[in-house]
Amino acid sequence: MSREPNTHTNGLPRGFARMEPSKQREIARKGGANVPHEKRSFAQNRKLASEAGRKGGRHVAPQARSFSQNRALAAEAGRKGGRIAQQRRANSATPHTGTDTEQ
Repeated sequence: MSREPNTHTNGLPRGFARMEPSKQREIARKGGANVPHEKRSFAQNRKLASEAGRKGGRHVAPQARSFSQNRALAAEAGRKGGRIAQQRRANSATPHTGTDTEQ
C-alpha cells in the first residue's frame, strides 16, 4: 500500500504544503501549546520518559518486538548507543575551537 503524494494530478501542492511558510510556522508553533510544560520534554523528566516507554512496550505484541526476537540486533543497538554516548561525553569535555570537523 503506497501513500499518495501531497499533490493534485496537476502537480500543485495541497493542504498544509500549499500554505505560506509563515502561516505553516504559526500553526506549528501552536502544536504543543496545550501540553503542560513538565510533560513537553522527556529529557527534563527521566521518570516520565521511562514510564512512557514501558506503557508503549506493553502495547506491542511479543512477536512484533524485534529485540525480543533477535538478541544480536539488540546487542548491536546497545553497543551503538554506548558509542554515541561516549562520543557526546568526549565532545562536551573538550572545549570548542570554532572549527567544525564533521565526521
